[in-house]
Amino acid sequence: MPTSSTAESSSSAESPSATYPLVADESPVRGLTRRQLPFIPVFAQSVAAIAPAGTSAVTPLFVIAAMSGAGGVISFAVAMVVVMMISACVRPMAQRLAVVGGLYSYVAQGFGPRVALPTAWSAIVGYGSVSMAGLLAVGLYLNHIAVSIGVSTSVWLPIVCAIIVVAAVAMTVLMVRGIKVSATATLAIEVVAVVILVGLMVWLGITHHSADWAKVFAPQVDVGSMGLMIVVAVSAFVGFESATTLSAEARRPFRSVPRTLRWTPIAAGLIYLLAVTTQSVAMFDAPAGVRTSSTPLAALFLSDGTRVTAVILDIGIATSFFACALASVNALVRVLFTLGRERVAPRAFGTTHPRFHTPAFATVCAMAVVTLGPLVFLWCGGDPQNGIRDFLTLSALGYMGSYLTACLASPRLLARIGESSRRILALGVFTATILGVLLLTAFGTGVGHGRILGVVYVASMAVVTVFVLGVARRRPRLLGGVGVFDATTSADILTTATLR
Repeated sequence: MPTSSTAESSSSAESPSATYPLVADESPVRGLTRRQLPFIPVFAQSVAAIAPAGTSAVTPLFVIAAMSGAGGVISFAVAMVVVMMISACVRPMAQRLAVVGGLYSYVAQGFGPRVALPTAWSAIVGYGSVSMAGLLAVGLYLNHIAVSIGVSTSVWLPIVCAIIVVAAVAMTVLMVRGIKVSATATLAIEVVAVVILVGLMVWLGITHHSADWAKVFAPQVDVGSMGLMIVVAVSAFVGFESATTLSAEARRPFRSVPRTLRWTPIAAGLIYLLAVTTQSVAMFDAPAGVRTSSTPLAALFLSDGTRVTAVILDIGIATSFFACALASVNALVRVLFTLGRERVAPRAFGTTHPRFHTPAFATVCAMAVVTLGPLVFLWCGGDPQNGIRDFLTLSALGYMGSYLTACLASPRLLARIGESSRRILALGVFTATILGVLLLTAFGTGVGHGRILGVVYVASMAVVTVFVLGVARRRPRLLGGVGVFDATTSADILTTATLR
């Protein structure tokens, strides 16, 4: 339950303005299945959003293609450390507030709506882009099964589009039906996929052990490319914080959410380091056709004459990214739900299904946009593998923007409730500085479409910021509801007393 000092707010638009007593008649996020999810579904949300199985088979190859094996390992090691520092900044807020809007709701309590709403947009860019990447990967790798078994010689884009639509419909049904069912199912899928992918990575290391490791991991690091490659590596971890969007629905949010934030990046980081190491070795002497393939890892297994393994790989990657897209849209929908409940977005976003208690309207709208993104990309002649890379890169920019303000908001929020911490202040400023440097480096490099994506992200953030500042100046009352978080109700206390 939030402390009384946490619940304080002023009537000014400069600070969190929604005032909630220690015990409320009804929760501001009423309509959701509050205090119901055990730890496993909460943990499943973050694990599935990261999708370590599918990501370990895709993202390291992007980094390896741009840099040496040593550069790839360094990129992922640095990304792991950065994400662990972000986690350390976010955990104190997760231990004190049960929110549905995720990081931007924390920022609202620290800095007010003028900073919180651009943070919300940055998170929407992150969740939306990674969901598009996930759907595109599902279509690409399920269609690639035909190539792996020898039925086709290339990926057929109409089939990819059809698979994307079917996957999107299935995701929509699962999310409307309930978060507990979808989260548990995605965790089961991801566990199986992780076992498959880790086994395949170990197999790669064994079958290609004769490679010259000294040459593979020669210290040839391009500093100009390192910034963007770290951004891409960070994109492999993004979504670890998405469990915060289930805080109000979690049974013990102040324990299960911080635990998820602590351990998810560590587990994922170990998987990625194994993947980038083995793939660097395997790809070093791979044929040119494998390197230029739209699915390099599957092509590598096919070149080794193991079709069954290639099929298993395709299935593992596709299911993992299905779980990733599902979890990411779940988080996106809850951000939209909070914005609707705060009346910043259309009020319909803040409604819930009368039977399933899920944000059904926001889910349908979000899935329509997320599905349209990869379809338009393919219809415009885009390469699926490049599309996955670009969507992941854009998502990383969005996530890092929201992480930056969240890291700075943590010490501010603690100070507001009388729990100032010099350690969190130093860590928050240092981590935010690193994220700022990474964003600037990614924006300035010309690797891939990094510069174009950087322009798109910065331009969108500028537009949103100007709009919010304009509203705050002319109609500050419209921002008065920003900062919604779950509040303990009389019914909660009566239920607890009855159980005792």
